[in-house]
Amino acid sequence: MTVNQAPWPLRFGWVALLLLAVAAPWIVSPYELSLLGRFLAMSILAIGLVLVWGEAGILTLGQGVFFGLGGYVLAMHLKLAALNPGDIPDFMTWSGRSDLPWWWQPFTSPLVAITAVVVVPGVIAAMFSWLVFRRRVVGVYFALITQALALCFATLLISQQESTGGFNGLTDFSTLFGFDLAAKGTVWTLYWITVILLTLSYLGVRWLMRSRFGTMLRATRDGENRVRFLGHNPTPYKVVAFTVSAVLAGIGGALFTLHAGVVSPALVGVVPSIEMVIWVAVGGRGSLWGAVAGTLLVNFAKDEISSAMPDAWLYALGLVFILVVTLMPRGVAGVIEDALRRLRPVAPAGKKATITSPAGLGGAP
Repeated sequence: MTVNQAPWPLRFGWVALLLLAVAAPWIVSPYELSLLGRFLAMSILAIGLVLVWGEAGILTLGQGVFFGLGGYVLAMHLKLAALNPGDIPDFMTWSGRSDLPWWWQPFTSPLVAITAVVVVPGVIAAMFSWLVFRRRVVGVYFALITQALALCFATLLISQQESTGGFNGLTDFSTLFGFDLAAKGTVWTLYWITVILLTLSYLGVRWLMRSRFGTMLRATRDGENRVRFLGHNPTPYKVVAFTVSAVLAGIGGALFTLHAGVVSPALVGVVPSIEMVIWVAVGGRGSLWGAVAGTLLVNFAKDEISSAMPDAWLYALGLVFILVVTLMPRGVAGVIEDALRRLRPVAPAGKKATITSPAGLGGAP
C-alpha cells in the first residue's frame, strides 16, 4: 500500500486559506483583525501541543507557564522602552520601589528581550522535563505536576506586585523598536509576522513529525517499555519534544502580548492551561491544521458567547469538551479526514490502494 501526498484540491485549499489570511487586513475590521492576530498567536502554542501530546502522548496542563514567560520577558522590554532614562515602571513606584530590580536591567536591550522569548521558556522546559522524565514520571502524574507548576507560576506573579505588576500584569505599551504600536502600519506588520511565524512553526513541526525523531516519539507513545527493551532511551526524545513545544508557546505568548497589549496572571494559570488543551482536543490532537482550526473555533466562540452571555462561557466550554471526547475523539480534523476517505474512489480489484496519510492533511505521518 503506497502513501501519497494530499490531493491537489486539498493543497489548493491550503494555499487559498493562506492567501486569505495574508489578505485579512483588507477584509476584516480592525477589531476582528486584532482578535485574529491574537488567536493565530495562540495557534503557535497549539501546534507545539500536537507535538508533545499528540505525537509523544505527554499530556501537559502547564503550557500557560511558557506562554506567560514569552509574554512577560517581551513586556518587560516594552515597559522599559517607554520610560525616560532613570525612571522605573509606574507599578513599581506605586508599590514603594525606588530602583529597578537587577533582573529587569538586561531587558532594556531589544536583542536580549527577543532572545529571551525563545531561550527562557526553552531552558526552563528542558531542565524541568529532564528532571521529571529521567524519573520516568508519565501519564496523569506528569499532568498533575505541570498543573501544579502553572498554579505556582500564577501565584508567584500575583504575589510579587512590586516586580511583576501583580494581578494586573504588565500593560500600557506604546512602542516596539521605535514603532508606534497603535499605528495602522505597525498593527498590520505584526499581524503578517504572526502569520509567517505560524506558517514556519507548522512546517517545522510537520518536518519533525515526519522524521526519524517523530517515529521515535510515536513509538514511545505507543510502548515506552518496548522502546527501552529494544535498546533506545526515550528520555531525550521526550525532553526535546517538550522543549520545542515550550519554545513555540513562548513565541505565541510574545506575539499575543503585542496584539493584546497586556500580559497578566489571568492568561497563564491553571484554567488557561486547561483551555489550551481543549483547543487542541476540539481540533484534533493528531493534526496540526486541526489544532489551528480548533484554536480559532474555540476562541472566536468564546468571544461571541462571552459578549452575549458572560456567565455561560465556561458551561459551553465544558459541554463542547464532553461532546468532543464522546462523539469526536479525533476532533474536527478526524471528522473531515474520515469524510474525505469516504469520498475517495475505491481502487479497482487487483490494484494497490492509494491512500492519503493524515500527514498530507497536516496531521501526524
